[in-house]
Amino acid sequence: MRSLYNQLIIPFFSLFTSMGTLLCCALPALLVALGLGASLAGFISANPWITAISEYKIAVFIVSGLLILGAGIMQYRARNMPCPADPKAARLCTAMRKFSIIVLGISALIWLVGFFFAFLAVYIFF
Repeated sequence: MRSLYNQLIIPFFSLFTSMGTLLCCALPALLVALGLGASLAGFISANPWITAISEYKIAVFIVSGLLILGAGIMQYRARNMPCPADPKAARLCTAMRKFSIIVLGISALIWLVGFFFAFLAVYIFF
């Protein structure tokens, strides 16, 4: 159970928190930067909860960044753990490790894009 937790649940949780940073901060900044303010207004009117998340963007980024960092540490620590001796279980173990690394990479990339648009783009583009 601990291996499943390290290899699947934590990376997926980090993916969902990084998606929260993307929705709250990066997507609105990107739409405005591209001149799509009307699209942003329609998006926010359809999803008003995004403005509530945006009020706490620093906390959202800190928590999601810590979760991604924790998932990366767990992934790093589990990199040399042995897989089961059963060939079928060993293939599944190897596939799950590769999959969790991909999910973690996607999470980190989404978080970095969100961080750029939430905190850095305003100084670069305006």
